[in-house]
Amino acid sequence: MKAVVTTGNGGYDKLEYSDVPIPELSSSEVLLKVLAAGMNNTEINTRLGWYSSTVTTGTEDTSDVQAADGGWNEETPFPFIQGTDCCGEVAGVAPDISDDLMGKRVLVRASMRSDAYQSMDHIWMGSDFDGAFAQYVKVPAGEVFAVECDWNDAELATIPCAYGTAENILHRANVSSGDHVLVAGASGGVGSATVQLAKRRGAKVTAIAAKAKMEQVKSFGADQVLDRNDNVVACLGKESVDVVIDNVAGPAFQTMLEALKRGGRYASSGAIGGPIVEMDMRTFYLKDITLIGCTAWDKPVFPNLISYIERGEISPLLAKTFPLDQIAEAQEEFLKKQHVGNFVLIPPSNGGN
Repeated sequence: MKAVVTTGNGGYDKLEYSDVPIPELSSSEVLLKVLAAGMNNTEINTRLGWYSSTVTTGTEDTSDVQAADGGWNEETPFPFIQGTDCCGEVAGVAPDISDDLMGKRVLVRASMRSDAYQSMDHIWMGSDFDGAFAQYVKVPAGEVFAVECDWNDAELATIPCAYGTAENILHRANVSSGDHVLVAGASGGVGSATVQLAKRRGAKVTAIAAKAKMEQVKSFGADQVLDRNDNVVACLGKESVDVVIDNVAGPAFQTMLEALKRGGRYASSGAIGGPIVEMDMRTFYLKDITLIGCTAWDKPVFPNLISYIERGEISPLLAKTFPLDQIAEAQEEFLKKQHVGNFVLIPPSNGGN
């Protein structure tokens, strides 16, 4: 089969489009024909080694990084196949798995908890083991979810990482009807999903985005959109929001805390604007703020997303598709941050719907 093999930390030359064996199934696994594979910051960050503690810059300033400790959990298992987001069709099952799944269109829960949700230990498809940037991928049978809807394959491939991460953050932060939620980086994959999913929960949403994207962000649900260069406190006032969902971090971090009400919740699953921040501890403890880090998904998150899709409660935000062999061009365009929503890669000869 054709696949993109990431051979190590570095630039686009580390992405090799080549022939590799189709995965062989072990017990409790299924083989998926990949119909479409979403693309995220995650794959770029892992290739560059951005998750290393030695990196102090934002994700757009890491072209020279080569850090072996830059994986999600442990040292990245180079060479391997990346691809966290998979919309696939079940093409094979292990002998101990029912063949009722055969031929079904499925999404893969990319964040897999390895201890039956009794701990936060987890692994990610496409970061800790081979993922969906290929014609076929094998995954644990318990991590695939059949989905019945009229979305096309590329639209479904926008869901797992971005929407799963967003739903997990909102779940952990206990966002509910009546909350005022501030969403930073609202035009990106996770940010745009967060806006939709927070509105679905009945929250009031103030989003932050670049000026050129503000109207588009408002079109998918934001009640108010601030320019990313605006001072949040100056625009909204101190102690004006219940929850901050911030995957940007960087210099604006302290201002976000000042915008929170007493007892407010700050939640994050990223730091594209810079992982090293300054915080006045007095703001944190005198206002009884809760800080929530979100990476491992909780058990209800992915089944909830499937139900939202099937009931028509959310919509895909597909920015653009690329053939799988154009992954370098796709990642280069992705990093320009001129799009809203998600990019998706299409493997050869797997047409899709």
